[in-house]
Amino acid sequence: MAKPPKKGRGDEPEHAPALAPTASPEGRRAALYLVLAQIPAGKVTSYGELAALAGLGRAARWVGRTLSQLPEDTRLPWHRVLGAGGRLSLAAGTASGEEQRARLRAEGLTIRNDRVDMRRHGWHPMEPNN
Repeated sequence: MAKPPKKGRGDEPEHAPALAPTASPEGRRAALYLVLAQIPAGKVTSYGELAALAGLGRAARWVGRTLSQLPEDTRLPWHRVLGAGGRLSLAAGTASGEEQRARLRAEGLTIRNDRVDMRRHGWHPMEPNN
């Protein structure tokens, strides 16, 4: 009898093998940036999901801090990373919050009550045609 797929926190499958606990900060950032660069236009993911996909475990807060330190001229799609449940965590009225909203709308996403519908726009790279 086949074993069921390994599960992570809750009912979410684990997406990538965890990096070694001794991975350098540069290695952790490289893993994060590699996955971040793959999020297609019109799709979003959460900080926690991005951490899991990059093999960083439950490092949602670390992902948020790391993304906040990206240079202004970065080409990485930081605006496609949201809080849990599709919540926009950058405050409306701030330069970065308004830029995120403008970029998401330009990609065809609808924002309602500072949230994006994750069922409609969520990025699930393990599924076909995503």
